[in-house]
Amino acid sequence: DLISGIVYSINRIIENNKLKKTDILGVGLGLPGPIDKRRGLVHFFPNIPGWKEVNLKSILEKRLRLPVFLDNDAKLMCLAEYKLGNALGFKNALCMTLGTGVGGSIIISGSLYRGANNAAGEIGHLPINEKGPRCNCGGSGCLETYIGSNRIISEAKKTFKRNISLEELSTLAKKKNKQAESIWLKVCMHLGIALVGIVNLLNLDAIIIGGGVANAGQILFDKVRETVKKQAMSVQARHIKIFKAKLGSDAGLIGAAILVKEGMRG
Repeated sequence: DLISGIVYSINRIIENNKLKKTDILGVGLGLPGPIDKRRGLVHFFPNIPGWKEVNLKSILEKRLRLPVFLDNDAKLMCLAEYKLGNALGFKNALCMTLGTGVGGSIIISGSLYRGANNAAGEIGHLPINEKGPRCNCGGSGCLETYIGSNRIISEAKKTFKRNISLEELSTLAKKKNKQAESIWLKVCMHLGIALVGIVNLLNLDAIIIGGGVANAGQILFDKVRETVKKQAMSVQARHIKIFKAKLGSDAGLIGAAILVKEGMRG
């Protein structure tokens, strides 16, 4: 169903814009899980059941009759922020997306670090509690289980005893609502501690944070910066800079377009 939805959406975009397929360089997709970029293979999606070793590139190219390029969505966000956003000019950076899932990608010495199987950067699955809740990835106590948007909304519903959106929770915190501030401060504590470990390990220049959870704004960024400054090793802590993503929700789309252009150049 998801593949059919992707094909339908792409064909609708082509039709609505009165394009010919010869006008299109290719299709770029950012996907929420470990991807073999070279082979166009989806290993699995932690938060979407039913996907295991699916050659999505091959399937889509047959159905669309267009070149298709795939990568992890956080890597594409990172690519866009490094080329055009707030990671521009930094040789060593972590880019994070905070949403239902928590994704990440790392720039080392000016290049996107992919790891042995193109699966590096999964900061959302960094364990921060050995006895923590079970994660959809199969592990336990992962950062995502504490700061994923579903976890935040679930806690907010219990606290306020009603349905509440992430946006409303952010607005309440900005208005100094103590209950909303308390929820966000827990999120910031977990995120900040995870980033302390990353900063100590990699001695980065910058951390770029995007995604829906990042829209909490000042309360999130101030507390995370404070935690990293206080708890990271002094040399690394003095050097690191932490920014909100410049390209917002378009970062992954822009990264997908860059992926196509670079892929067509070989």
